[in-house]
Amino acid sequence: MVENRDGFDDRLRQARTRQGLDPKPEKGGGGLPTGPWGIGFRAGVEVVSALVVGAALGFGLDRWLGTFPWLFLVFFVVGGAAGVLNVYRLFNTRPGAGP
Repeated sequence: MVENRDGFDDRLRQARTRQGLDPKPEKGGGGLPTGPWGIGFRAGVEVVSALVVGAALGFGLDRWLGTFPWLFLVFFVVGGAAGVLNVYRLFNTRPGAGP
């Protein structure tokens, strides 16, 4: 009796998916957002967040070591490069990474 119920549940789930009553399960996540505003916002957030983290890290190290402004400038440039690299990765799909 239990075996029949399991088969029925699978068939019911497949039929509901075919009819559009149940959404198809999503594969993975973290893909590109839909629409130009979503993509632009995500790219902007990637660059700005990397710059802020780099600048904050450089500023903190400069205050701690007393070398202001040298480490701030170095980490600001490193943060900018990391932000650009993140945007490059965002738009450059990996081989074998689905449709």
